Amino acid sequence: MWYVVQVTSGSEDKMAELIQSVATPGVLQECFLPKYATEMKVRGAFRPCERPLFTGYLFAVTRDPVRLARDLAKIPEFARVLKVGERYAPLSREEEAWLGAFTKVGDRTVPMSYGVAVGEKIVVTEGPLKGREAMIADVDRRKSVAYLNFEICGRPVTTRVGLGVVARLPENVRADYERVVADRRARAQARRATELA
Repeated sequence: MWYVVQVTSGSEDKMAELIQSVATPGVLQECFLPKYATEMKVRGAFRPCERPLFTGYLFAVTRDPVRLARDLAKIPEFARVLKVGERYAPLSREEEAWLGAFTKVGDRTVPMSYGVAVGEKIVVTEGPLKGREAMIADVDRRKSVAYLNFEICGRPVTTRVGLGVVARLPENVRADYERVVADRRARAQARRATELA
């Protein structure tokens, strides 16, 4: 089962390593900071980067959250397994399946999605948000992110994932959205290759 460990924001990577080092052997299968891939504009060009998916939260894969909580008590830093009432609550099967579908052990980064804006709606043509546009609460095109609302252990959480909206099309235009995205991405990659040459 996957459990959520709350830690101080900004210390997630360090705390994931520390938790793995203090956990009783056999208790913890994996402790990780899920991230998402996006692109940031640097000196006029988009560059790939990774950002934390949930700031201040790690995910621990364990069958014994009680023992893990005891191990966390040994750490002088703030770290606790989240509870719902008096019980340690794992992620729901849906939350675990969504994150597990786009990441794997050793690479817990959700890849970037790409799509177009058609009038007021977003159509995603590739990536983890394809077919899941209803999850998108808001989009920041300048930062290449989509905001998603989740509920983790009964707590509402807003997170971001990478979303490149490569074109804005009028509502009345019927186009092959996948072709539009592929063409725009190919042109952008060609520009990057020219800049690097």
